[in-house]
Amino acid sequence: MDVKEIPAFVRNVVEQAVEDFNRDEISGSGKTYHVRFQGCYVHVDRDDGIGPCPVFRLEYTGDLSDWGFAIYKYSADDYDEEENFFPGADKLDGTIEGALRAGMKAYG
Repeated sequence: MDVKEIPAFVRNVVEQAVEDFNRDEISGSGKTYHVRFQGCYVHVDRDDGIGPCPVFRLEYTGDLSDWGFAIYKYSADDYDEEENFFPGADKLDGTIEGALRAGMKAYG
């Protein structure tokens, strides 16, 4: 499915998943995830108290349990959807939560 824009109800699901993850999985760590939407993409940044830093990007495919994933590579200053050898890659399962766990492990 070729999605040009993420529907509002899906944006709400993403925002709720990130809020739940921040509360349930990383509360007290001094880190929080934030999302930005752009077309069919969800850019996920993490704030460690010094400002948001990019971690990964999700691509909405039309299926809430099958998101495309691209890790942010600081060496290239870009997202890389082909990179699948990084700490946390084993957490990727197509879900928002799996991507959040992978990003947390990749960038501690």
